[in-house]
Amino acid sequence: MLKPRALRVAAAGLSLALALPALAACRSSPDVAAYVGDARVTVAELERAVDERLADEDVAEFAASREADYTRLVLEFLVQREVYEAVAERYDVRVTDGAVRSRIDEIIGDNDAEAIYASWAEQGVTRTDIADSVRQQLVRERIAEAAGETDALSEEALRARYAEVSESLAQPEFGVITVADQATAEAVLAELTADPAAYPTVAARYAGPSTLPQLTRGDPAEIVPVLAERFDATPPGSGFVVPLEVAGGIVVGFTTGTATPAFEEVRPDLEAEARREAEEAGAALVEDVREDLDVTVNPRYGVLSEEGRLVRGEGGVVELLAGATGADAADRSGPGD
Repeated sequence: MLKPRALRVAAAGLSLALALPALAACRSSPDVAAYVGDARVTVAELERAVDERLADEDVAEFAASREADYTRLVLEFLVQREVYEAVAERYDVRVTDGAVRSRIDEIIGDNDAEAIYASWAEQGVTRTDIADSVRQQLVRERIAEAAGETDALSEEALRARYAEVSESLAQPEFGVITVADQATAEAVLAELTADPAAYPTVAARYAGPSTLPQLTRGDPAEIVPVLAERFDATPPGSGFVVPLEVAGGIVVGFTTGTATPAFEEVRPDLEAEARREAEEAGAALVEDVREDLDVTVNPRYGVLSEEGRLVRGEGGVVELLAGATGADAADRSGPGD
């Protein structure tokens, strides 16, 4: 029988030897799948949660050959939900359904949402599981802020971070317009030199596969390698004209020099970085709460592996998944956070 990692003696003077059997007796009921502090995940609740997921044909197909493993995975999800409810209560934070939907929409982006959900279902992960995982991600971020561990997501912090990294974000800015003859090319270059801001309008007149519609930031060696040396030798605010057979005409290259993206352009990247920082700080706080809750599971559902996963095992009341999140559990069979 595995011993619980942490035993807390409630009454002064009560020995550890006396506390251990008392704990085992009160936290090993056969109709309870897991204990999370004072909360319980009953066997009936677990079975119901599994049945609800198996109503999805793709999930059912995934689970068909691994029923016990899938039951363990669902139990991890349910335990994580209880843990995070306790975390949110302790730090007095609330994550609305609207906030969860917004973050999921952000994650999915321009991809086909139904196709994304279907791919997750094929790996045993339901919409409910994804929503729980995203909710937990948001809880980690917000408790870190509530506890004063980070303010990285505030407007002031984001702008301060931008000031720190803006110089490193600077990249060459250039354009390429392909025209039919030398005279037109020279006229285009003169127009751009006189008014660089006119580039989109000028490029639109000569739209085609060998014309960049907007001034582009990046390494010319990666974007237009055949012209990289010419751009390297061209001073800011000027350009060059060169016949280029592969482009199908006369190429006008123009560069404004090195440009730094505006704050709003890089805000999404700054926010993503700040979220990672907040999540890391929040994860440590979640772990503190988890330890206080003294999470245990019915031994019929498995034991902890060396990697901290709930896996098939024999007997003993064991602690569940010391450091994993709902997203971590989903990683074994599908996408998570």
